[in-house]
Amino acid sequence: MPRPSESAPLIGVIPPYLLDRLAQHADARVSMPAVKTLIIDQQQRGLREMAVQPPRAKPAPAKRAGPAGKPRRAVHDAGNTTTLPGKLVRAEGRPASGDDAVDEAYEHLGATYKLFWDIYQRHSIDGDGLPLVGTVHYGEDYDNAFWNGAQMVFGDGDGEVFNRFTVAPDIIGHELTHGVIDAEAALLYQGQSGALNESICDVFGALVKQYALGQDARQADWLVGAGLFTAKVRARALRSMAEPGSAYDDPVLGKDPQPAHMDDYVDTPSDNGGVHINSGIPNRAFHLAATALEGPAWAVAGRVWYDALCGGRLRHDADFAQFAALTLEAAQRHGAAARDAIAKAWQTVGVQP
Repeated sequence: MPRPSESAPLIGVIPPYLLDRLAQHADARVSMPAVKTLIIDQQQRGLREMAVQPPRAKPAPAKRAGPAGKPRRAVHDAGNTTTLPGKLVRAEGRPASGDDAVDEAYEHLGATYKLFWDIYQRHSIDGDGLPLVGTVHYGEDYDNAFWNGAQMVFGDGDGEVFNRFTVAPDIIGHELTHGVIDAEAALLYQGQSGALNESICDVFGALVKQYALGQDARQADWLVGAGLFTAKVRARALRSMAEPGSAYDDPVLGKDPQPAHMDDYVDTPSDNGGVHINSGIPNRAFHLAATALEGPAWAVAGRVWYDALCGGRLRHDADFAQFAALTLEAAQRHGAAARDAIAKAWQTVGVQP
């Protein structure tokens, strides 16, 4: 099984093209937080590419895997610095702290663990009980959240465009799924394989939220990051899996650039070849498959996507068609109706396995 790479890129939930746009805004209340966020992200990315860790406090003792079925959570407070992990505020089993960011991070880390354990019998991100560590109040007006290969990090947002990044359970599920992908397939973060990486994270982020809410596929809103934006901008979420390209349309943010079909695939050198943009295509395929099948999305469609990811045959440079072919093979275990629904979903978005 591939192991997480220390040289893998640092992956933030906010696409760089969106931060770049905000950084050019005339209002300093919008531009300055974006500029600071881009600088911090570049610094963190450089540290990881050199396999050099950022300044850290003395590590907590004895990080042994806990019993299967039980998460090991630890939420730290960076105190608006960029030192990781920060002061430990809430450890596993401790009561609520009264700090919304701390307690949201704790609950949503747990919700992510619960989905992967209850449904896919996966013991944490690495499958071997990795402690789930999060740091909140990272930086000043930091407009991002990221998985750095060892832990989750959450900014407080700027209050103008972004709320705190712990509000959305699907965002935490999304970022932790990058860790699952690192462990299972190490998908290259470029072009179609990078867009698959982002899409798979959106899929399991959405399933974390739906499982926690007890929703079936047709009840869910299929919005990724609902609640991240403030009421000052016209935005429902970061992305819509049901209708890629419709999540936001605002003078400050611009228009959601995601395509919903291969005919509109975006060839671009930015965003690692459009990884946050073209992920809309496989996102829509999953939504179509899940809603065509009865019941909750995590049961059949989610199991098929999980098996395609974790079956040991997903190449690190896989394109959409190669991943789609693996989902069709995995779907055979669930009967002809499931396979037909998934095949039709891929066909509808223009992907030919």
